[in-house]
Amino acid sequence: MKKHPKTLFEKIWESHVVYSQPGFPNVLYVDAHLIHEVTSPQAFDGLRRRNISVFRKKRTWATADHNVPTKDQHLPIKELLSKVQVEKLTKNCKEFDIRLYGLGHPFQGIVHIIGPELGITKPGMTIVCGDSHTSTHGAFGSIAFGIGTSEVEQVLATQTILQQKPKTMKIEINGKLGKGVVSKDIILYIISKISTSGATGYFVEYAGSTIRGLSMEARMTICNMSIEMGSRGGMIAPDEITYQYMKGRKFAPKGNNWNTALQYWKTLPSDKGAKYDREITFKAEDIEPMVTYGTNPGMGVKITAKIPKESSFTSDRDRASFRQAISYMNLKPGAKMQDQKVDYVFLGSCTNSRIEDLRMVAEVVKGRKKVDNVEVFVIPGSKQVEMQARKEGLDKLFAQAGFELRGPGCSACLGMNEDKIPSGKYCISTSNRNFEGRQGPGARTFLASPLTAAASALTGRITDPRELL
Repeated sequence: MKKHPKTLFEKIWESHVVYSQPGFPNVLYVDAHLIHEVTSPQAFDGLRRRNISVFRKKRTWATADHNVPTKDQHLPIKELLSKVQVEKLTKNCKEFDIRLYGLGHPFQGIVHIIGPELGITKPGMTIVCGDSHTSTHGAFGSIAFGIGTSEVEQVLATQTILQQKPKTMKIEINGKLGKGVVSKDIILYIISKISTSGATGYFVEYAGSTIRGLSMEARMTICNMSIEMGSRGGMIAPDEITYQYMKGRKFAPKGNNWNTALQYWKTLPSDKGAKYDREITFKAEDIEPMVTYGTNPGMGVKITAKIPKESSFTSDRDRASFRQAISYMNLKPGAKMQDQKVDYVFLGSCTNSRIEDLRMVAEVVKGRKKVDNVEVFVIPGSKQVEMQARKEGLDKLFAQAGFELRGPGCSACLGMNEDKIPSGKYCISTSNRNFEGRQGPGARTFLASPLTAAASALTGRITDPRELL
């Protein structure tokens, strides 16, 4: 009997379905469950009420990241909500016997940074976390998606989750990227073309020669922001670049187990002739450094472009959304993006806080200084990234440029901790969301790559990094 060609997504999904019945969601087995201090407390309380334990403790990893301070992490937490949440996580992990990488631990960091760097994330897995940017882990050829608090409880209790099977989409990008164009620009470009709802209901697989040429860190940035176009998640087929990145990491297979795993991983890429529900193709040469002007990640333009005018939009809904965004951002339609001033620069978040991102920043700022009226936070994604940055002397280079390297955490990505952008101020940010108030009440956010954000810190306005490379 001839075998039906399958996509990467179908292969993993089908091998994880524990139970299915027509007309109902699938019961899907979960290989790795990542938890943090914000979306787990209610889930643990639910287990207590029902007097049940965590079903598979060894498949659960915890860290503190969202609400932690990034300064003086060795001191007791001052901010009350953060203190309560972190203490609660510590108590819950102790009571339910779950390994925790809390503040001060050498493995602590943003949940989506530590998963890959510790080798928890592997091809062919199903991975969930109470955080929408769990899609990051799909860069390894895994099905990874964010879940709600009640689902966190469901996974803790059963190691399974109820899920409707999404449709599949393939986004192919071919060709060579131009100078100064990096993975953040690729994903901002895609979202600007298909909109923040363009992949709703789909699981996206990224393919093509441009994607195959990217490092693992760059692939993670792309998968991280899949969620910003409405998709359930994004994934990239594993290859030699994936295996080289994983080898020797703490939770990666060793010895004969490595060889066995490798054999399986090599069967995962989509078969020739596999069918997707939708396919889109882009050319790498069309992508330039990108920056957002509005209040959703789809409101992005090439850095050399002007802010659109209302007449550029065809639907009443899009025009109304544009008017609201421009009013909130206090920008002038038709003005040049490169003329816009910047007050803060945030280099961090689960999108762009890996060592490769910090090296990228260092490349731009080496021997240069930021302008006086701009404040710059450099927030590594994990303790390991921070230690590596210090080992390479990046901390000294940043200090000379007037950039402040702090401890790991989600920081100014989400306006939940002490690192907020003041109301009315403009921040060029390497994070993933620019919603109203996302970085603090009244804060105004431009999303960009680490290269663009670093270049803008040196001039005090949105700056094309190609001018400085």
